[in-house]
Order: sequence, then C-alpha cells, then structure tokens
Amino acid sequence: MSKFVSPLRRFGLIWLGIAAFAATGCTDSRGGEIPYDVSNFGPPDKPVTNGPGANYRIAPMDTLTVRVFGMPDLTGEYQVDLLGTLSMPLIGDVAATDLTPAELDQVLTKKYGEKYLENPDVSVGVKESAGRIVTVDGAVKKGGAFPAPGPLTLMQAVALAGGADAETANMHRVAIFRTVNGQRQAAAFDLLSIQHGESPDPPVYSGDIVIVDGSRIKATQKKFFQTFPLFAIFRPF
Repeated sequence: MSKFVSPLRRFGLIWLGIAAFAATGCTDSRGGEIPYDVSNFGPPDKPVTNGPGANYRIAPMDTLTVRVFGMPDLTGEYQVDLLGTLSMPLIGDVAATDLTPAELDQVLTKKYGEKYLENPDVSVGVKESAGRIVTVDGAVKKGGAFPAPGPLTLMQAVALAGGADAETANMHRVAIFRTVNGQRQAAAFDLLSIQHGESPDPPVYSGDIVIVDGSRIKATQKKFFQTFPLFAIFRPF
C-alpha cells in the first residue's frame, strides 16, 4: 500500500522562513528582511547523488521506501519534508535528515518496538534523492517539487509551477532559499524587473526552494517561518 506524502500536503509544515520575507512591507512592493541585489549568491553545496548506498545521508524532500515485515499498512513510500522530518503511521514525526538508511532503520525499529510491535522487522531504502529537484511554492498556480536535472533560471522555475497567481502574487518579492557551506541562506528578487529586462534572471539549482510572496499566505505558515533559524543571509552589495 503506497503511503507517499506529496510535497503539497507537507508544505503546511515546511515553509522555512516566509515571515522574514513576507511579514513586513506592502503586499505589492519590495520589502522584508531577506535582501535584494546580493553579491555572493553563488551555486549551492553539491548535492549528494551516490544513491541509496550505505554511506548516503538522507536529505529533506528525499523519497524513502519503508518496509515493515507483516505490516502492509505501515509499508510504503514516504517523503521527508523540508525540515528533515518523516511522518510515519502510529509513531508520528521522526527526524531523518543526515541519518543513513541503516540508522533510520534502527530508529524506526526502536520506536515501533517500544509501544506497537513485538520485534519489528523494518527496512529503509532511498527511492529518489531530492538533489535533482527544485521546490516552488507560495503564490503560484501549482506549487510542488519539480525535476531539475540541470540549472534553471528563476523565471523558468516559476513557470514549472504554472506561473505566479495573477490575483494574489506579489511579483516584486520572490525568494530563493539555498544551502551554501552547510547553512540555509536566502536572497530576494523582483520578478517584474526580471521580466522587463531591468534585472538579470538568476540561476536556480537542484535543491533550491523558490517562494513567491502573496496576499493569501496562511497565518500558520507565517508563524512557522518565524521559528526557522535562518543561519545566514546573503550579503547585499
């Protein structure tokens, strides 16, 4: 039985910093704490692409195959959310980021064995690495995770999500979240200026998260963003 948790379902829990981006300023202008015109917005850390080998470290948005012997209701495909959390039946959320499949196997075995199963037999595999996707959400028509085998531009990434929502999007504020030197960093861009040829169209890489600001961002998502530790912000010019 498939237990795949779609990116859209998980986005209610994983908006990583939008309060700093969208909580200040007007809804149709630039603003917020994430800077524009950054000087060091380079490529992200190279994603680990060695597949489900013994040394592979699980990353946010990876799709995992979890098998619990004799328990078809627990067996299936599950997606790690952007906070690195795996949501499992009965035991709830489990921290998965930076664990190997074998280590996560041990964690799940222990948790299921504590209350629910006697001597559970659990196996964990990596079906798909998130290093090959770009996540686009916010005020777009169809947010989610999209294949990105090579670099894209910001406009192309937004187009993958069906484009910005004409009624709710703030085209002056689009953020890219990226991991550089092991830290989550962010920079803001004015999509209208890019469309008009006034600003360059920046590259978007596998593993990036693109958020389009808008007037209908849920209060719960803003509140969650306020708790996200934005360790470093790209320096402006």
